[in-house]
Formats: sequence, structure tokens, C-alpha cells
Amino acid sequence: MRRNKLTPLVFIVLVAVLALAAAFSTNTSPQLGLDLQGGVSVVLQPTKATSDEALDQTIEVIRSRVDALGVAEPEIVRQGNSVVVQLPGVKNQQRAIELVGTTAELRFRPVIASIPGSVEDLQQAVSTTTTTVAGATTTTVAGATTTTTVAPITGQSTGQPAAPFQEPVTDTGAPGGTTPAPVTGGDPLPAGLGEELFSGFEVTAPEDDLADQPVVLETIEDGKVTETSKLGPTAANGTIVETAKAELSPAGAWSVNLVIKGGSGIEQFNAIAAECNSKSEICPSGRLAIVLDSRVVSAPTIQQPSFERDQIQITGSFTEREAKDLALVLRYGSLPVVLETQTVQTVSPTLGSESLKSGLLAGLLGLSLVVIYMIFYYRALGVVVLLGLMIWAALNYAIISWLGATRGLALSLAGVTGLVVSVGVTVDSYVVFFERLKDDVRMGRSLRTSTERSWKRAFRTIIAANVASLIGAVLLYLLTVGPVRGFAFFLAMATFLDLVVAYFFIRPTVAWMGRSAFFCGDSWWGLPSGLGISAARGATAVPARGGTA
Repeated sequence: MRRNKLTPLVFIVLVAVLALAAAFSTNTSPQLGLDLQGGVSVVLQPTKATSDEALDQTIEVIRSRVDALGVAEPEIVRQGNSVVVQLPGVKNQQRAIELVGTTAELRFRPVIASIPGSVEDLQQAVSTTTTTVAGATTTTVAGATTTTTVAPITGQSTGQPAAPFQEPVTDTGAPGGTTPAPVTGGDPLPAGLGEELFSGFEVTAPEDDLADQPVVLETIEDGKVTETSKLGPTAANGTIVETAKAELSPAGAWSVNLVIKGGSGIEQFNAIAAECNSKSEICPSGRLAIVLDSRVVSAPTIQQPSFERDQIQITGSFTEREAKDLALVLRYGSLPVVLETQTVQTVSPTLGSESLKSGLLAGLLGLSLVVIYMIFYYRALGVVVLLGLMIWAALNYAIISWLGATRGLALSLAGVTGLVVSVGVTVDSYVVFFERLKDDVRMGRSLRTSTERSWKRAFRTIIAANVASLIGAVLLYLLTVGPVRGFAFFLAMATFLDLVVAYFFIRPTVAWMGRSAFFCGDSWWGLPSGLGISAARGATAVPARGGTA
């Protein structure tokens, strides 16, 4: 056989081996769904018609809650107007159900005091030097050119804001974001002063975040705590907001224009604005925190005691995404999406483990029976089926593992069912080709020419059968929800891989075996129905309908 005839065979085998080796070397394995490792699945539905933006914002809130639970590979997806939350491996299932179904509320809280970053970060960063200036304690933080000034009462750093209602801007003093050398000098820090700076900044748990009580909450950006703040009781909630919109100024700066409802809405807002502007005991820092779901989204400084309801602007060093995200929070915090639970499915870890064992056992048993039958019926060609299924299985395993590690794809029991069903589709591709090959050789053609001719005719049939399966799988995926989508996805993926393996593996392998004396001999392993004998002896087979040889 010419080398170019073997190229597809070498290619597919090499790809399968390298893909499987990459999965094993990186210790990557398929992520299991909740029905295979235990967990909880909740389908939530809005109680009334909701815009796409509001529903997307709700999903982000649920996602942040789930991240706080520490669930590995959660799946939170929108299916039509429903939100499907699957939490495999979650331990406290009842708490998880309550957490994802609770309606988020936007709150405005006065900032009493704040520290940059988290308490743990500052405890590690504070050096052992200090200076006292005008009654304020200035501590030196390692790796920064500026010092953090903590006022004795307010905890608010000094600085003159430049807009009526402005997000504070921190100047690091380092161009380009580089980290300069630390500032040194000053007197030793008095004993115990470091602990006093951080006392009272223990973060409030979400379940203890009560509207009428002071709390300590964090500001988190890109997964990192940028500020920890002591906040007073809620002064107003999101119901006072009419709308908010991100806008780009002629100077190229992004800001958020906030519109408050008239009547009691603007009265509540101006009442807290007056307290913050005067830096009273209620709002000693002069800042008002915008809080959603126990997270500080923004904490701008109030620059005047009262506002017109449609003349409120939040400015700062916003990027386009940050400004639009803040506007989205303000808009839909005023009309929180109320979700009601449609279905709840809980699976214990024990039941999940038993389901996994049963699924694997059923798959291995079915695969073994298929291989045994194919070897008994097709003899040497049955070995082609076995090798092809091994390559197909290796590619499936590697792709499922990679998607689980990078995209959070979870292999559920429905997905296992889809893979088992696809084995029949895969084996059918071999049967179609082998039967075409047998018919051509019985008609008197040589095995070499029969391979090419039979393959061309069989591959058209294989494509038609697989495309029909793909269409069905795609329609199931698009029109259904829940486990059925998992079945459809894995069935479609396995069916596509069947086409790949059929094209790159079946034809070159059978052609190579047809040139081997071992496989074309008259032994039991020879090609069935006299095919091997005819090819080996160079005889011409008798046509199936009679005639002379």
C-alpha cells in the first residue's frame, strides 16, 4: 500500500493516543453531574414577565452566591425564561436551595469606615513603622509609595473629589501600574495598634445581612477584595430608583446617570445625602454604598446635600464595562426578579455513586457483547470494529475531560445514556461498509478494488444515517431542558466523532488487512464468506445470481 494511503490511519491513531496521554498526564478526568456524584438541581421561574437584561442580572447574582458556597463546576444556565441551577457535590443541599431562590435586594447604606483590601491582606502588608500627623495615624504599607491614613473616627482617607457624586479614586503614585520601592522611616508602631486598626472589620455572613442592622461587607473586583467597609443600617432600597444609564462624556470619561423616583423616593435619597455630605454620625465618611446581595458594588462620595431626582451623576475612573454593569445593577435592583421554584431534584452522594457504577457496568456489558458478536460474525473485520471503538472511546474521553476542565461540562447519567446509544450508531457504520464489501467481492471483483468501490458507496449511507442522528440530537438540545439536553449533547458529539473515525480509520485499515496473507488466508481469521480465499488464490468468485466463472 502506498504511504499516502496509510496517512489517515496514522493520523487518527496519533491524535487519539496524544489526546488520551494529555488527559492522563494533566490528571484531567470527566466532571460528573449531580446525578452521578450527588447534589441538587433547581429550576426557577420568574413570577411575571421579565426582560432579558433583568434575567441575566439575576443569573449573575445567583452565580456569585454559588461561588460563595464553594461548589466545584456548578452549572447555571438560562433555558427560555427559566433558570436551571445544578450544583453537583454540594454538601448542605437545603441551604443551597434557599440561597439560590432568594430574591436579591438593592440597598443604599452609609459607609462608616473602610480599609483597603481585606483584613488578612492588610495584616500581612502593614510594616512596623508609623508617624502621627495632625491627630491621624499613618501606617506604612509595604510595596506602596503612599501611606494609608486612618482617621481616628471616620476611617476615611483624605482627598478632594471632583464630581458632585463621585466614586473615590486611589492614587498609587506609580505610573503604568508598576510597584515602586516601599516607603521607610517613622517611629515604631505602638504595641497593639495594628490590631486596633482592623478590629470590628469581621465580614458579615450573607445570612446575617439584615437591612436594619450595621454590617461589614466587601467590595470585590475580578475575584479580589479591593475594600472592606463598615456600613450603617439601610437608608433606602432599590425601589426608589427609576432608571440608570451609562453615558460617555465628550471628554471620553464614562459615568452613570441615576434617576430617582419622585415623592418619597427622592426624599429618602436626599435625607441620606444630607447626612453623608455633612459627615454626620450616621455617615461619617461622606460616602454612600450601593449594595447588592451582600456585596458593595460601588461607594461614591456625596458632594452636595440635595439633588434633583434626574440630575444625579456617578463619576469616577470607570471603564465602559464597569459603568454599564453599575447601571444595570441600579436599574434592576429597583425591580428585583422574583423567582419561584418549579422543580427541585436532590441526589445523595451514595445514590450518585451507585448510578455511576450501574451506568459504567451497563455500558461495558453492552460494548463487550457488541464486540464479541462482531468478531464472531465478521472474524478479522471484527478486530477492526474493536480497534475503531477504542479510538472512538479515547477521543470521547479526552474531549469530555477537556470540556469539563475548561467549560464546566458535566457528564450526567443522561449523558452516559447518550454515549451508550451512540455505540449502536458507530457500529452500524462498520456494518454498512462490511456488507457492501462482501456484496462486491461476491460479484466477482477483487478485494483491492472492492475496498475503494464499497467505501464510496457505504460512506454516503454512513453520512446520511449520522446526519439524521445529528439533526435529532440538535433538535432535542434546542427544544428541551434539563437532563434531555445532556443526552442530546453527548449523542451529537459521539455521532460526529463516529464520522471522523469512519473516514480516517475504517477504509485504510480494511485496505491494509486485505493485502495481508494472514487475514486473507483460509483460516478461521480469514475474511468471511470466502473473501479471504478468493483474494489469496487470485480466483474469481462465482456471481451471486449464477453464470460461469
